[in-house]
Amino acid sequence: MKTTKRIVILGGGESGAGAAVLAKKKGFDVFLSDRSPVKENYKAILNQYEIAWEEGKHTEDLILNADEVIKSPGIPETAPIMIEIIKRRIPVISEIEFAGRYTDAKMICITGSNGKTTTTLLTYHILKTGGLNVGLAGNVGKSLAMQVATENHDYYVIELSSFQLDNMYDFKANIAVILNITPDHLDRYGYDMQNYVNAKFRILQNQTENDAFIYWNDDPLIRKEIKAHTPKAKSFPFAEFPEKGERLAAFVESQKLIAETADRHFEIEVEQLALEGKHNLLNSMAATLSANLLDIRKDEIRNALCDFQGVEHRLEKVAQIKGVRYINDSKATNVNSCWYALQSMNAPTVLILGGTDKGNDYTEIEQLVREKVKTLIFLGVDNSKLNRFFGEMNKPCFDASSMEEAIRLASQASVEGDTVLLSPCCASFDLFKSYEDRGRQFKACVQQLQG
Repeated sequence: MKTTKRIVILGGGESGAGAAVLAKKKGFDVFLSDRSPVKENYKAILNQYEIAWEEGKHTEDLILNADEVIKSPGIPETAPIMIEIIKRRIPVISEIEFAGRYTDAKMICITGSNGKTTTTLLTYHILKTGGLNVGLAGNVGKSLAMQVATENHDYYVIELSSFQLDNMYDFKANIAVILNITPDHLDRYGYDMQNYVNAKFRILQNQTENDAFIYWNDDPLIRKEIKAHTPKAKSFPFAEFPEKGERLAAFVESQKLIAETADRHFEIEVEQLALEGKHNLLNSMAATLSANLLDIRKDEIRNALCDFQGVEHRLEKVAQIKGVRYINDSKATNVNSCWYALQSMNAPTVLILGGTDKGNDYTEIEQLVREKVKTLIFLGVDNSKLNRFFGEMNKPCFDASSMEEAIRLASQASVEGDTVLLSPCCASFDLFKSYEDRGRQFKACVQQLQG
């Protein structure tokens, strides 16, 4: 007769290995399975804790006897093993949900289609500067489960994707942040935008009137869903400027970012912020509100906002060669991210875009492309959709099947005063291992050009 609960983890990456260690430390019968090869560093961790694991396959006999499955966010419910798990009604949760059962730490959780990594890292930086015992988890930092298993933090700043939120049920965010909601990952949501929106709003589940909800007030989808959900938490909307009759918790007035929560008033000159551009102004507002709610001293918030280093692969300045700026925005894996990037361009732009299309609608950037882009370079295995959409603009368009070719074409198309911008709108998996790989190849090719 089985007496020990069996936990099966699907996926042997950062979140999977962390969940396995926490499950093992809590005395469960643990098995980890990954259909792909497991990286050597994670194998070492699994072996250190004497956790049974397999790679390159999913052995059903070892998986379908689970009492509970912890699934990597990247595995869709349409995967064959998931179909069998669902058929047998085995509960499926995320690593974040699992970790949340074993800590009383305060959770500052951030989601949104764009800007969440920057905002998460900035929030963490402010809290760390403010002297809090804080961990960084989710899509950035170390696995939350691993930190709960091996460290002891009072606060966690967590970047949450819609995929992670899909399998979260009892977990509660003490501070929930929704930055924006625009079409993304629709291939995982039956090409139904409402399904994606519903996933994002799961960040509010289980919140009470003692918790906080921070959101961008100018996002029409967020405003619509707030009316439908009536959040229980205290609301802290932010936007660049208030609409008539509206009260915001953070806004801009007289070239100052102002944040007000209860009896705390904070302000800083916008030009002092380390992060540039309107989208980063909004990210800074969200992070400042979280810090204000946690009573971080004003001078420490100010110092952190001024000295924060930006995120790799997000509007990252790489080099200036013969008067041409090269900017790596490889993290722009959806159209709205590219919109933000183009909006911040102040020079004629050679735009490199393309990759694995996720059901993209390029009309969102059409006007900005017309106004700001002089040449388009399509980097991907299949560029037919891009050629069809942008080909009618009477702008030079080129196809590239490698980063080397894209940079060569961009160099030839640009003159002093121009900007070459990699902001792909698409996932990277047709030509690259990840958006990080794509961004690093961009930087390497630019540096080669510089050399």
